Amino acid sequence: MSGITDIDGLRRAMAENAEQPEGAARNARAEQLLAEAEKLNVPLAVIEALGHQLKVYNYSSEKAKMFVPFARLLRLWDERPEDFDAYETHALHWTFKWVSSGMLDQPHIPLASIEKWLGEMEHRYRLAGHSERAVRGAEFSVAAHIGDMRRAERAYTAWLAADRDTMADCHACELQGQGWWQAERGRDAEALELWEPVLAGEFSCAHEPHTVLASSLAPLLRLGRVEEARAHHLRGFRLVRAMESMRDAYADHVEFCALTGNEARGLELLAQRPTYFTDEGHPRSELDFMAVVALLMDRLTELGLGDRQVPGPAGRAWTARDLAAHARGRALALAARFDERNGTRHVSEQARARMAQRPLVERLPLGVRSVRTASVAAVVPPPAVAPREPDLAALLTEARRLSDTLRPNAIEAWAAVARAAEGVELDARDRAEIADHQAMGLGPEGVALFERAAELYAEADDPGEALAARTRAAYVHALDGHVAEALAAVTAPYDEVLALYADGGTGVHQTASVLMGRARVLMRRVQEAESPEESGGDADGPGENPEAGDAPRGGTVPSFGVVLAEAEGAAREVLALVEGRTGDDVRLAARAAEAQAMLAEVATRTGEVETAAELFARAAEGFVGAGLPWFAVEYEARLAGLAHHLGDLDETERALRAALEHGGPHLEPTGRAQLHLQLGEVVAGRGLSGEAAEHALEAAHWADEAGEGPTLGAWARHQLGGFLLRQGRWAEAAEVLESALADLSAETHGDGAIVQTQWWLGDCLSELGEHREAAERRLRAAEIARHWPEQHDHATLAHLAAESLGHAGLPTEADRAYARAGELWRVLGNVHGLVRSLRARAWLALRTEDEPDAARELMADAVRECEAALGAAADDEETRRRLVAELGHTRRQFGDLLARSAAEDAEDDSIRSVLEEALSQVAEAIVVFTALGADALTSRTGAELAAGWLEADLSRPSNAAARARAVLSAYAENKEDEDETARSRRADARQLLGVVEEQAAG
Repeated sequence: MSGITDIDGLRRAMAENAEQPEGAARNARAEQLLAEAEKLNVPLAVIEALGHQLKVYNYSSEKAKMFVPFARLLRLWDERPEDFDAYETHALHWTFKWVSSGMLDQPHIPLASIEKWLGEMEHRYRLAGHSERAVRGAEFSVAAHIGDMRRAERAYTAWLAADRDTMADCHACELQGQGWWQAERGRDAEALELWEPVLAGEFSCAHEPHTVLASSLAPLLRLGRVEEARAHHLRGFRLVRAMESMRDAYADHVEFCALTGNEARGLELLAQRPTYFTDEGHPRSELDFMAVVALLMDRLTELGLGDRQVPGPAGRAWTARDLAAHARGRALALAARFDERNGTRHVSEQARARMAQRPLVERLPLGVRSVRTASVAAVVPPPAVAPREPDLAALLTEARRLSDTLRPNAIEAWAAVARAAEGVELDARDRAEIADHQAMGLGPEGVALFERAAELYAEADDPGEALAARTRAAYVHALDGHVAEALAAVTAPYDEVLALYADGGTGVHQTASVLMGRARVLMRRVQEAESPEESGGDADGPGENPEAGDAPRGGTVPSFGVVLAEAEGAAREVLALVEGRTGDDVRLAARAAEAQAMLAEVATRTGEVETAAELFARAAEGFVGAGLPWFAVEYEARLAGLAHHLGDLDETERALRAALEHGGPHLEPTGRAQLHLQLGEVVAGRGLSGEAAEHALEAAHWADEAGEGPTLGAWARHQLGGFLLRQGRWAEAAEVLESALADLSAETHGDGAIVQTQWWLGDCLSELGEHREAAERRLRAAEIARHWPEQHDHATLAHLAAESLGHAGLPTEADRAYARAGELWRVLGNVHGLVRSLRARAWLALRTEDEPDAARELMADAVRECEAALGAAADDEETRRRLVAELGHTRRQFGDLLARSAAEDAEDDSIRSVLEEALSQVAEAIVVFTALGADALTSRTGAELAAGWLEADLSRPSNAAARARAVLSAYAENKEDEDETARSRRADARQLLGVVEEQAAG
């Protein structure tokens, strides 16, 4: 810590501290540095140390501490203004704004003192010759805070009317404040219009677009622009997550979660910032935070989760209900302190309104990990007078209607009948139907109930329905894995119903039910049988009896071909019975459609893919035509898979869209997630990354709803991140990919998915300027790929990691990574990768070495590798042209490197020698590019201009002019097709001509 002996050492230490994360540690270091500055006995050192201390306090949760160093600075200014240099003079006046807003945020500072300070600020700004723009902005803040709307509007108008000068806030901060006021006054669209330049990146600063992104969330939701709101949350939260001083913006993101059905994510946000519950250095942001905590906890309580344990202030366990009461009490107590100071009720009214908000969106999927919070239904108070329950007869009528038309809620209707029938004497028919449908709801557990239903149907003199119930019992036995026993059990009902139907003893419905039950059992045997492709044998192997009947009889195991033939025959038997008789009969139409689907399944097993696709399409059409679209979903999904296999992407897409449409509210979350994921991949193949991202987002949401977030949900997030990356939505993609990585595992998803996710995340972080983090992601991915047989990905990732390390200011690590990549490229025989790694190392060496010899040698190695590859290249013209282009770029870069290596303090002859060598390399590049013709025009003219400037530096104006004219001539023939590059080249050539003409004249 000590060792600071002069002001330069102090400045280095303060600069280093300024780069540290916001928080108490940085503040403590600033206090130590002030003590060191005081030992130097240099007034400016103390002034600078006080300014540094004030700044770090302002950008932390200890904002209240900044008033002391500012008061001391102001006293030093009043006593000896000559001790302040120009920068510190500007900084002193600039921080007046921080102090005025800081006073407003501290309820213990009287309003009269704030108004007096405002006057002091106005007076000092006038003396210094500054515009009143910053003063009127500060006055606006005071008036808006206390709720004096008329004064606020006047100050707002005066603020915008005053001239901007060096004391005005940056454009980004001013637009944030202006937009905030519009939103505060209910003008959300106007607010977003004002914020647009900040959101688009036109203006930015240390706290923008962080604050604007957070402030825009509620207005976007109120306007129904939910997709933008989601994007702003993902993008903005990344910016504020690590910034301790942005508790108010952090609160906006928690509020967003509470208003969009993302309560689980809101809890995750609270857990990430435990100190926000207890930091008291900035009461105004504490009020904002506690208000949204109360809002979120009230929402959880409303969902029936009031007893759930939640993150809260340290020292005790908190339930949502308890934390709601605590946060509300704290928020209202703070608001009361502000109102007491201000003499109004404005702050309390705002706090109550914020805590009373209702969700603006029932559920807005975000794409990041989410655990469903609403596992308990919301508690609804019972009505004063309970509605009258329908009588048993009405319930029976409705249940029969629903089951006759195959409605999805028929089982529930029969359950209501069963409850209403308790203690009531019913006839055998009624009891049979109740038992039958209770059995249907039990699955494999319902065998005994089906048998009981069969007895009751027989007692009711309906032998056909009794046989159908026995067949249903056999089928659920097959579902439980007992296929052989099920086949044996279905044989007698099958034989009996055919005989009964032939004698007119039962109807087509009962007969179709038995035939379909037998067909289902036989299809179950197909699904469990080993296909010939799997076993490696023929469909009808030696010794097998293709004429074998219903197996197993006498212990004979039929061949796979026989199994398929019997299943196909059973399905065709159903079709033969019902076709032509369906009419408006929903049950018979459903039997026909299901039989078509069975034939499609058989066709897939025999490799008749096109036939199978056609039959699945018929099955789906049959269910839709019968008014049963939800039954079509499975077959449309199967059709999509077959169409994709056949390369028919249009049909694949159509079938997937139809499946989602027809499933409607009856589609299970897992199935919905899978369909969205498949559709996303299909539309992404057509280049529709935006729509693909929407489907991946839905897939992630429904996977979470199904409880499959760590498996299917992680894969959906992986895909979503990739689709967002393709659209250049780097921050959103990074947030989603980081979320995916938390669940992706090599065992479940494969290490390829992990590598790709890390790779994509590295790309995002690189685009966001987070180069050290990008390098870490790329190195992790490279470490996994290092063990793969094919090493191209390993080499590419090592190369990309080296780029990130270089951008992160870690040249030694970057050189090591480039060397590793170069070795891999060499082993792979990839000359282009090897040459580029050598060139990159050369540039690194030039920046880090005292002598440029290492850089020259690396670039020379790159030239030699290109020339060697050209000498060994085959007759493939395209390969040779690529190598020639690589040689040209390497020569050009060699020339640039040599030119930059010329030390300014070297002897003139030494500099001239280096420039001559550089010109020689660039001239070689021009020759190489010329050999490539029109394809290398841009590269050639760029090299020509570089050579021209070198000629000028060597005091050869005529040579330089000739090169400039050569560039102009190169583009003269294509003026009508001139693009931006051509215009730029022509402008650069004219500039070079102007310089050399002046040089020649001199």
